Amino acid sequence: MARTHAAQHGAEVDSRPLDVRRIGLVAYGDALDLQARLVEERRAGTIPDTLLLLQHPPVITLGVKARRDRQNLLATPEALARAGIDVYETGRGGDVTFHGPGQLVGYPILDLRPDRCDVHRYVRDLEEVLIRATRGFGVAAGRVPGLTGIWVDADHGSRARKLAAIGVRISRWITSHGFAYNVTTDLDKFKLIVPCGIADRGVTSLSAETGRAVAMSRLEDEVASAFAAVFGPTPRQ
Repeated sequence: MARTHAAQHGAEVDSRPLDVRRIGLVAYGDALDLQARLVEERRAGTIPDTLLLLQHPPVITLGVKARRDRQNLLATPEALARAGIDVYETGRGGDVTFHGPGQLVGYPILDLRPDRCDVHRYVRDLEEVLIRATRGFGVAAGRVPGLTGIWVDADHGSRARKLAAIGVRISRWITSHGFAYNVTTDLDKFKLIVPCGIADRGVTSLSAETGRAVAMSRLEDEVASAFAAVFGPTPRQ
């Protein structure tokens, strides 16, 4: 069942609450439709800034780069069909990635106006959210210069392993798409692609780094709190 809470803190941000919606397992096409509707509602001012937290059934998504050149999609259509994995072209930035159960997907639907109209800053802020959330599990994640997402062993060249990918869409300063954070994801599925078009670095998951199973609900809590800390309001738990 979906769980929702509004976040408000202090007079300065009372007009900019954050609605965090935890909506479970959602088919990718349905999530695209939901985002499109929420973007228009946010533009019209009928909903507040909203963060969707969910998971997808197995699916490969192609960002703008991969739509022009699919060389980083390694599996044949026949192999993907046998595995029951759909492929979607999307309107987000970036290359190719995999979504599946055990991966926390976050879709922020935010109005960046008037004071956050900076795409670079927005992506760096999303990275900061995920770095802070990861810290809560005793894992140090960081950035790799020139690349998006967050990484373990970020300062160790080819040893760096991507923990979370980021690919966003911003239309007239309303955001959609967002991040995909591997929690207990089946990492073998990333062999079907060159993740994010980066061939010389691997991928990892929070459970692989901690050596134990991690409850998705706990990461959702950490992400919601970190998101509110970086973007403004503090969520009511």
